[in-house]
Amino acid sequence: MRTYDGAMALLHRATLSPTKLELMTDWLPRQDWWAGGPIGRVASYRFDDPDGEVGVETTLTRGGDAVYQVPQTYRAAPLPDAERWLVGTSEHSVLGKRWIYDAAGDPVYAAALARAVRTGEGQAREYFEENGVREYRPSSLEIAVGEPGTALPSDVDGVTLVVDGLELLVVRRLDPAGALSGAVLTGTWTGQEEPVALVYGRRL
Repeated sequence: MRTYDGAMALLHRATLSPTKLELMTDWLPRQDWWAGGPIGRVASYRFDDPDGEVGVETTLTRGGDAVYQVPQTYRAAPLPDAERWLVGTSEHSVLGKRWIYDAAGDPVYAAALARAVRTGEGQAREYFEENGVREYRPSSLEIAVGEPGTALPSDVDGVTLVVDGLELLVVRRLDPAGALSGAVLTGTWTGQEEPVALVYGRRL
């Protein structure tokens, strides 16, 4: 596995109303891959949008005994023809109204994911900036890049994206005991020191 450093992600000391967790508490039970249980945040990481317009964050959320992966994008305006992917809207105390999407339906996320797989560029270093001084925040989830396999697993809950000559399977319900062969993205976090497959992939 290749570990990598990505670009920067500027964060704001701000409040969201409703909060991300409140949005997830409403949205997750309506997904057919959700098995239920109390909801809580586990960890997250970010990709960079080279245009600086779209926030791209992947959150791991606990539901009962399972951990789910929910990539999300944050936009200043609605994404055309993407209502089925809309998680909800929230008022950001600095940036104003945000449209929050399940990123599996957002081309900015798909491009960022493919770029990570192809080049090793990816996980953005998160920071706040006040009075010209940057304060970096450690990521709560560390990711690593692997090589695409020859086929995607058939027994994994996930959503498939086809982008830039790659077929990528973004895992919804994570399996700590799952196979790592063909995993193009794996993650570790506090309490999970062994890599877990986040995304499988193959070249087309």
